[in-house]
Amino acid sequence: MDKFLEGQVAVVSGSALNIGREICVQLAQHGASVVTHARSDREGAEKTAELVREAGGQAATWIGDLTEPEGAKALIQTAIDAFGKITILVNNAAIRGNDRLEDIPLEKFQRILATNLQAHFLCAQAAVPHIEAQGGGRIVNIGGLAGHRGVPLRAHVATSKAGLMGMTTSMAAELAEKNITVNIVVPGMIDTIRGASAGGAPHIGHPNMLHRDGAPAEVAHWVTALCHPNGGYVTGQTIHVNGGAYTP
Repeated sequence: MDKFLEGQVAVVSGSALNIGREICVQLAQHGASVVTHARSDREGAEKTAELVREAGGQAATWIGDLTEPEGAKALIQTAIDAFGKITILVNNAAIRGNDRLEDIPLEKFQRILATNLQAHFLCAQAAVPHIEAQGGGRIVNIGGLAGHRGVPLRAHVATSKAGLMGMTTSMAAELAEKNITVNIVVPGMIDTIRGASAGGAPHIGHPNMLHRDGAPAEVAHWVTALCHPNGGYVTGQTIHVNGGAYTP
């Protein structure tokens, strides 16, 4: 395995399962040290850390809420304390829901935006000075198709993901002078373990052009590619990984 990320330190939010876990493992396979995270699933986040070590990387874990500044700062500080720096931030933490527009409680709308958008803003805000101190690095946000096309029952999720897309391009423009690239990878229907509250995926369905669900590894591949040393000329971009379910 090419260790092109040797010496790099990545923080991956929402990495107890699924795409987040696979991102951690692939980054570790290529030489990065990784901080894993979950809001409350310590067992899952620590299992991911174990898989990181099995892949040849070093790992640390932080458990907690990222929707307030103190939590985001604590997550980033975990990387500094464990490995002395951070060079890669992957904002993957997210929650979902399926709710008729007229039935969405304001509290739920706000909670989804706080987790899917506000937390990513806060983590980037906390990480950027440390990444800049290393001469630059990468920020990769994980989006969702709900932010790009009409989706029934997901006004709250779609709003958060569309906001994340806008934040990505703005951050890319602002952070370019700091040699920090910022991109967003948007998965389609991926074969993952979903909690009951996540519901299905009414915005995609089948068939897509490939007539199958994607695998977490196929999403993680593009995150890892954006972190490659040769990825420094790609910023402000939306990378769709959806088997042709959406073609902008």
